[in-house]
Amino acid sequence: MDLLNYAFMQRALLAAVLVGITAPAVGIYLVQRRQALMGDGIGHVAMTGVGLGFLLSTSPVWMATAVSVLGTVLMELIRWYGRTRGDIALAMLFYGGMAGGVMLINVAGGSSANLVSYLFGSLSTVSPSDVTAICVLAAFVLLVTLGLRRQLFAVSQDEEFARVTGLPVRALNLLTAVTAAVTVTVAMRVVGLLLVSALMVVPVAAAQQLTRSFTVTFVIAVAIGVAVTVSGTVTSFYQDVPPGATIVLLTIATFMALTALATPLARRRARAAAAAQPAGDPAECSIPAARAAGEEAGV
Repeated sequence: MDLLNYAFMQRALLAAVLVGITAPAVGIYLVQRRQALMGDGIGHVAMTGVGLGFLLSTSPVWMATAVSVLGTVLMELIRWYGRTRGDIALAMLFYGGMAGGVMLINVAGGSSANLVSYLFGSLSTVSPSDVTAICVLAAFVLLVTLGLRRQLFAVSQDEEFARVTGLPVRALNLLTAVTAAVTVTVAMRVVGLLLVSALMVVPVAAAQQLTRSFTVTFVIAVAIGVAVTVSGTVTSFYQDVPPGATIVLLTIATFMALTALATPLARRRARAAAAAQPAGDPAECSIPAARAAGEEAGV
């Protein structure tokens, strides 16, 4: 493949693979916690870190990581203590982060091209220092999501039960949020801050169309993530289209294809399960059939 002759494409493909692995690895816990849009909020906050990086002439990736982690801690504190005004505080944090980033980049003398590359991703701007940062941050994400998968899954499923069993629920919730923040900064050079949330959520939703097992869903979601990020990056190189938008559209297309494949299969299996039930009360027979249909469809 001639694209591998270009150093910037080698860096972009490596970053794409790491993004494809880490985004669904964190996203599966966010989906379980019904916090699918957390990545979008973190992306807004990370813009301030990018702006600070330009202003202070430091790495935007590392600065965005620091600001995102701080913003995520504030988000969790607001979620714990915000009460009825929590949603307003979160809105101000999200949009203040985006506005602050735009203002800081402007003050630092950055151009609109600099801003667009972080918002929507760019292949040519992935530098060697960015690759180093992405590798280090991706290693942290995988260490947490794989090493603590049992504890994180327990907290994501049922916080009260996890608390009763002695797990440090608040610490694990905070760790999940911080890991999501790190993942956003890992992905921003390839997918972009405004689109990264889709890559954290949609591959997981697509995998759930095929299985209800957490482990299998995890593996399939990561496989989908890697496939769409690499495919989107290659397509972006040859067709000269934005990589972030291409990757997200491929991810959504994958979800739609798997949904179309899984739905009739689930119905067929549900009918087979219903036919296998012994004759009896129709109401009793319909319950397992409906449950089987729901499980097969990933509901």
